[in-house]
Amino acid sequence: MEPIVQLNSKANLSEHFVLGEFTRSKYPEVYNIPSHEAIANLKRLCVWLEVLRERVGHPIIINSGYRSPQLNKKVGGAPTSNHLTGCAADIRTSGMEQAICYAAILINYAKESHQDFDELLIEKNRYGAIWLHFAVRPKENRRKIAFIQT
Repeated sequence: MEPIVQLNSKANLSEHFVLGEFTRSKYPEVYNIPSHEAIANLKRLCVWLEVLRERVGHPIIINSGYRSPQLNKKVGGAPTSNHLTGCAADIRTSGMEQAICYAAILINYAKESHQDFDELLIEKNRYGAIWLHFAVRPKENRRKIAFIQT
């Protein structure tokens, strides 16, 4: 087996977030290196995540960020997922209350800053895990807010 190309996982995207947080996966054999455009999108996303981190008063944990087409397919992601372009992150929460709190902070920031986001989804899987999916595109943001149970 050929070794997988590695990237600088310690490269800063913002003050508190590094590239490795947004590219790690449980499938190390799957190529998952973002383009320069995807990295620029991740940096834009991190502006919002820094606000969230500051307002909750503690670090937030990224479950999933950028996904290559191969990784997105492997994890069963949507074919048009914002993860494919580095525009989305799934943020770990300790339950519904924390997910709602995080969502409220991001919605308030959107209002205060007069900026739009693309998706703010509270997701729950069949095992009961709850996380917040948040996406910001460079343009044409839809401001989609929903609760999704998979």
